[in-house]
Amino acid sequence: MGMNKNTILGWATFIMVLMGLLLIGLGFFKYRDVSGWGFAAVGVGFLANAWVFNALKGRV
Repeated sequence: MGMNKNTILGWATFIMVLMGLLLIGLGFFKYRDVSGWGFAAVGVGFLANAWVFNALKGRV
C-alpha cells in the first residue's frame, strides 16, 4: 500500500475531524459544566488543525 504525503495528510485530516467532533460531542452531551467548555474548545482546535492540514495537502 503506497502512501504518499497527500494520502497521509488526508488520513490525518480525517482522524482529526473525527476526534474534534467526538470531543465537541463529549463536551456538549456528557460534561455540561465548565469541563465541557474545555472539551469543546479542544475539539474546535482539532477541527482548525484538520483545516490547516487539508490546506497543506497539495503544497507539501
